[in-house]
Amino acid sequence: MDCQMQTLLIGIDAGCRSVLEPLFEEDALPHLASIFDEGSSGPLESQLPPWTPSAWPSLYTGVNPGKHGVFGFLHFDGYDWDVINASRVREYTLWELLDQHGLSSVVVNAPVTHPPREIDGAILPGYTAPENPTCHPEGLLDDVRDEIGGYRVYPPRNLPDDESVEWYRRLTRMRGDAFRYLTDRFDPDFGFVQFQSTDTLFHEHPGDDEIVRAVYEAVDEQVGKILDACDPETVVVASDHGIGEYTGYEFRVNDFLREEGYVETARGGEGMPSWSTIAGNQLQQGEESSAREQGVAERGLALAAKVGITSQRIGAVLERAGLDAFVAERVPEDFIRAATEQVDFPNSVAYMRDRIECGVRLNVEGRDPNGVVSPDQYESIRAEIIEKLRGVRTPDGDHVFETVAPREEFFTGPYSADAV
Repeated sequence: MDCQMQTLLIGIDAGCRSVLEPLFEEDALPHLASIFDEGSSGPLESQLPPWTPSAWPSLYTGVNPGKHGVFGFLHFDGYDWDVINASRVREYTLWELLDQHGLSSVVVNAPVTHPPREIDGAILPGYTAPENPTCHPEGLLDDVRDEIGGYRVYPPRNLPDDESVEWYRRLTRMRGDAFRYLTDRFDPDFGFVQFQSTDTLFHEHPGDDEIVRAVYEAVDEQVGKILDACDPETVVVASDHGIGEYTGYEFRVNDFLREEGYVETARGGEGMPSWSTIAGNQLQQGEESSAREQGVAERGLALAAKVGITSQRIGAVLERAGLDAFVAERVPEDFIRAATEQVDFPNSVAYMRDRIECGVRLNVEGRDPNGVVSPDQYESIRAEIIEKLRGVRTPDGDHVFETVAPREEFFTGPYSADAV
């Protein structure tokens, strides 16, 4: 193949030196190591928030979330939400800018690229896309599957550990095979291939160095094949964030806000969205999902949920049977609250909308459907909450948060108000 590719961008989700360097020292990743050895490299600080669906758009648009509009996994409209997609990226992507200047691109598995926008070239969407995504040009997914013998965005669900590892490797091969096929077909000036399993494995198999090595070796093999096939003039390896073990305490912001009088709760409410279930149902299987995060005792309730016992059902059954008061006397208060109560968003003053959101949203009149905070109260209530969160300490006496500040200190641009 005589490829004219000028620049190749290789995306390794959660890629960082703390993971790569031990593998370099073991000579496990010869192709990636050669890029690092022969080129220049250095640590990059991720953005706030550092989540995959927000950080990758920042990388491929070159602007902060306040300008491109994507802050996390979900888009909120009032108290409703949906999975984030490319229609929410309100800034030109790198490949769109190249298209405007007469240059072509092949983009494989880039997060938040579904539905794809038309360019000179090809786009095979990645993370946050449904399992059978619309691609550009039309019919591309079928062509890829016919050519390389199958293609998936996500692994099948509920796999045993040994099979999940093989699926990480298989997905990695699919990315490489698809990218080489498309670059051969479209002969692009620019190419971008992203590997997501390098992040997923840490969430599914934390602390398992053998799995880390196996997946990274698979990525390195594909990198070598891509370099041989495309021979790009310039190669860039980048990531969206690092990864590693964390220790310390878990702080539940909505519980704190409830205790301070800002959050109201209600039985049978929907509560916060659960990204893990959304990703499983809505994206991988194409099902609608209104799954929400449980409260403090979610881990204890997880087993019950597997057999169809949800927090709402627990609360309803206890109440109908007249046992809610009886059980409350014998079971920790936090567990009962988790089993029977959810955040009542319309009637709350302030809350976190989902468990990994990096901020607190005020329920403002004129902006939110049932806003309870008047515009002239906004600044004073916001300052009050900021001050209270700044004062929260762990049992060891340390501050829970390094920084608590107004959103405008972190974001600039027309969509900054969407941050929280």
